[in-house]
Amino acid sequence: MSKVLVLYYSSYGHVETMAHSIAEGVRATGVEAVVKRVPELVPEEAARANHFKLEQDAPVATPAELVEYDGIIIGAPTRFGRLPAQMANFWDQTGGLWAKGELIGKVGAVFTSTATQHGGQETTLYSLMSNLLHHGMVISGLPYSFQGQMRSDEIVGGAPYGATTIANGDGSRQPSETDLEGARFLGRHVAGLVRKLS
Repeated sequence: MSKVLVLYYSSYGHVETMAHSIAEGVRATGVEAVVKRVPELVPEEAARANHFKLEQDAPVATPAELVEYDGIIIGAPTRFGRLPAQMANFWDQTGGLWAKGELIGKVGAVFTSTATQHGGQETTLYSLMSNLLHHGMVISGLPYSFQGQMRSDEIVGGAPYGATTIANGDGSRQPSETDLEGARFLGRHVAGLVRKLS
């Protein structure tokens, strides 16, 4: 049976919520979805002082296990228009997999959360994607067949490069139903590609 990993880093829970919606989309196609996260690097005292969501259901992944999956969808919030150190640190440990070409041909996709509509969503998605491209993965975006990303009657996330949401500077905005449907759509789309390529 095909298997997709939804691998994320989330400081405040927005990306975590998106990750679980992506997994729902994967499972809706009959493909197995596993949700895991990368380790937190911020000292616990500093994380608590900054109100990080430290209790998350997903177990912590290891780089070595990436070979077990047919598809890998990664997500993280933006840090100045790029991926955060936690996700970068995880991928920095995959040199051995890269040297052996272990991830070549697997399907990959990305997702993110920013504080504002113009807070670096697309550049963050590209910075996440570059890790997958260096590993020779086949990249999927969020096609415009997901029409929710074209709405203008409300603020919505979504880009042709991946699923997104907007959190507000204080984190008060949770992913909207349109954002979550974009995440589920991405999961279904990647799972469909995995099945075709397997």
